[in-house]
Amino acid sequence: MHRIRTLGLAAVVMAHPALAQAPAPSLPYKIPILQYHLIGDTDSRWKRSHDGFRRDLQLLYDRGYRPITVSQLLDRQFDIPPGMSPVVVTFDDASPGQFSYIERDGKLTIDPNSAVGIWLDFSRRHPDWKTRATFCVLSGANDGHSFFGDTGVAGQKSAWRLPKVRFLAQQGFELCNHTLWHARLDRQSDAGVEEQVSRGDLAIDSAVAGYRVRTFALPLGLWPKHRALARAGTWRDPKSGRAVNYRFDAILEVTGALQGTPYGPGFDRLAIPRTQVIGDNLGKLLDAIEPRRFRPAAARAAGPR
Repeated sequence: MHRIRTLGLAAVVMAHPALAQAPAPSLPYKIPILQYHLIGDTDSRWKRSHDGFRRDLQLLYDRGYRPITVSQLLDRQFDIPPGMSPVVVTFDDASPGQFSYIERDGKLTIDPNSAVGIWLDFSRRHPDWKTRATFCVLSGANDGHSFFGDTGVAGQKSAWRLPKVRFLAQQGFELCNHTLWHARLDRQSDAGVEEQVSRGDLAIDSAVAGYRVRTFALPLGLWPKHRALARAGTWRDPKSGRAVNYRFDAILEVTGALQGTPYGPGFDRLAIPRTQVIGDNLGKLLDAIEPRRFRPAAARAAGPR
């Protein structure tokens, strides 16, 4: 297994400032697509605090947003109350802070301070806030970034990994491929890219047999040398000889902290920008996109796009 290298993004953005500064296309509608990494005690560049995450959910709710998955966005399945706006919440890297168990007397309960625990509690208190988010998972990274935790990391056990993934699917959350161990695809051979992505799909299938993985998140937002391999490819398992094919309907990128997400004519499902929630920037993002905020009922009334 290899160590996840999230800090590499900072260097990439510094070397290529256009990644963070390029303006969003001018489109009629905007839907916030949010990105979270670590969930913990404090806020930092890559971490959102437990209390901060709770505030984020409350802010979105109070501003009239309701969650959908990336797949629902693609299919225009806006199963939210009339007058509300959709928001897509994504989680990258499958860390224990996103989903952890607490074991007491041989019984497992979901850690109420993990992102999943916070979400479920919020959903119980607000029934129209559904269990709809997209988890972009790793299955072979170190430091607990292997389906939300390995034995000896943050009190988790390796035996809990597959049940966690199954639970998410059962609840209606979306499972997204983020490669096997967060490899920089721009440095991989074509065969290496196909192996990383295919084995990510295989790992999800090992937890939820037959699950159709529709969404892929680029590690560090970096494309392979041949961009087409981010969407579709084939890898043959040298042990079994089995050919594994993948083909995605959506590809998630990484963008600057306050770049809004466009939706409408020209929307490219194969290059979807996201906004990482850092500190209290969420309110500023919602303010910025308010003039072109997407309300499904209002869009239908305006006619075809």
